[in-house]
Amino acid sequence: MKTIFTVLFALGITTGVKAQVPLLNSYPSAKATIFLDFDGQYVTGTSWNYSGPIAAQPSGFSITAINEMFNRVAEDYRIFNVNITTDSTVFEAAPLKQRVRVIVTSSYEWYPVRVGGISWVGSFTFGDGTPAWVFSSLLGNNTKNVAEAISHEAGHSLGLQHQSAYDASCVKTEYNPGTGTGETSWAPIMGVGYYKNLTTWHYGTNTYGCNYMQDDLAVISGSPNNFGYRPDDIGDTHKAATSIGFTSTGFATSGLINSGTDKDVFKFTITTPTFLHLNAVPENVGIDNSGANLDIKLSLLDNKADTIGQYNPADVVNASLDSNLNPGTYYVVVEGTANDNVVKNESLGYYTLSASPLTTLPIHRFALSGKSLEGTHNLNWVYETDEAIKTIEVQNSRDGIHFEALAQVSPGTKTFSWKPLTDNAPFYRIRVITKGDDRSYYSNTITIRDKDNNKASVRVMNTMVTSSIIANADTDCNYQLLDNTGRLLQRGKLATGINNIDITNAQKGLILLRIQGEWEVTTLKLIKQ
Repeated sequence: MKTIFTVLFALGITTGVKAQVPLLNSYPSAKATIFLDFDGQYVTGTSWNYSGPIAAQPSGFSITAINEMFNRVAEDYRIFNVNITTDSTVFEAAPLKQRVRVIVTSSYEWYPVRVGGISWVGSFTFGDGTPAWVFSSLLGNNTKNVAEAISHEAGHSLGLQHQSAYDASCVKTEYNPGTGTGETSWAPIMGVGYYKNLTTWHYGTNTYGCNYMQDDLAVISGSPNNFGYRPDDIGDTHKAATSIGFTSTGFATSGLINSGTDKDVFKFTITTPTFLHLNAVPENVGIDNSGANLDIKLSLLDNKADTIGQYNPADVVNASLDSNLNPGTYYVVVEGTANDNVVKNESLGYYTLSASPLTTLPIHRFALSGKSLEGTHNLNWVYETDEAIKTIEVQNSRDGIHFEALAQVSPGTKTFSWKPLTDNAPFYRIRVITKGDDRSYYSNTITIRDKDNNKASVRVMNTMVTSSIIANADTDCNYQLLDNTGRLLQRGKLATGINNIDITNAQKGLILLRIQGEWEVTTLKLIKQ
C-alpha cells in the first residue's frame, strides 16, 4: 500500500550551492540502515518506475544544511538499533531486507501529485531497492521541513501509517498537528511536525479510524524490521551509577534516554566546598533547543541517594541547577519528563551533562522574613544577584514540603502582602527565576500563623559567616544548626536580644539555622566561608 505525505505549503527559501555530501553515520555498529541520499540517483526497476527510469537530480543543499538535516533525523531514530547514514557504501553493505534509501531531490515532476514526500509502507523489508522520496523544492528547501519529511517517509517504510486526529464525532484530521507553542510545542513525526519544536514517535489514533491505535515505537522496533533498541548506556540507580571524575573545571559527559522508565545516574566526588552549576541539554541543532526530542528533568542526590534538589522548568526542555556542596559523594539523575504537550514515555533522546564550579551562586544572600498584622501576612525578602531576573514567584505550602505558586511579582519586587481566608497554608518561600538559563533559586522557608503574634522572630546580622552566627531574637526560642543534607550539627536556646552561636566546628559551605518558637518554625540559609 502506498502512503503519501502531503505538503500544504511552500516557504520559497533557496538552498545553497551543490556541495560534496559529508559522510555521516549515527550508529555505525548497527546493521539496519536508513540512507539519506542527497546527491542524485538514477532509479530503475522499482515500483516507482511505471513510466520508465527516473533521473533524480541532486538536492543542491549546502554541507551545513545537510549536517543539520542529518542531525535532526539521527535524533529521531537515536533510540533504535539503526544507523542513519549519508554514505552509499554503508547502505550497500547493509542487509537487503534491513535498509531503505531516502532520496532527497528537487525532481518532483515525474510524480503526478504535488506532495512533499512519498513512500511505500513496509518497503524497508522489501529487499528490492524501492526508495522513499522527499521532494525538497516542494518543501520550500527548508531544512527543518525536509528533515521532518525524511523521518516521516522513513517511518512509512518501517511500517507506520499516519498519526491522525479525531474530534468527538470521529471526524478525521489526516495529519495530527500536535499542540502547544514555543520550545515545548509538540507534534507526532507521523503527523505534521513542520510547525512544532518537539517531534516524537507517538502512541495515538492512526489513519484507519478513531478506534485504531498505533504504537510507533513498537512498530519500528518490532517484526518484521527486527532491529530493536540500542542497549541502555547508563545505570538507572545510584548503586549502578556511572562514575565521572570531578576536576578543577568540573566534568562533561553524555547519555541516551531510550525509554519512558530510563534514568541515567552519574556519581561524582568533590574534596572541597564547591558552588556547583549543573546543566543538562538535549541534542539540538540551534537556539531554543531546536530539533530536540527530549524534555529533561534533572535531580541532585547526596551520598545516601536522598534528593537535594530537582529542576524541570515548564517552558524549556533543558534543565540546570545550582547548589553549594560540602566535600563528599553526590549523584546526578537525568531522565525524560512530560510537559503540557508531550507524555513522558515519548520524551526520549540524547543529551549532554556538564558540571562547573562557580566562585559564587548567581543568586545569593537570599533571605525571607514575614509577619502577620491583623490577619494580613506581610512578606519581605532580600537577595543579591549576578544575573538578570526574569520572574519572582511567591509560594506557599500546607506542610512546608509541597509548595504551590501563590502569586508572581515583577523583577525587583521585594515585598508581598495578602490576607488568607484560612490558616491552612502557613509556610512561605520565594522563588527567583533568572533570565540566563531559566534557573530557579529558593529562599529560606518561613511559617506565619495569625495566632503566633510573631513569636520567635530572629534576624541574623550576616548570611556569610565564618566562626560564629550573630542572631537577634525578639523572644526566647530554640534553634538547630544543620548541614545541607539535613544532618544535625548542634542545638541550643536563644535568649531575647543578641546571641552568638559558635560554628567553629562546622564545615565550610551551606548551613541551615532552624528557629523554633511556640508556633513558628523558620529556616535560614547561611554560607560558612
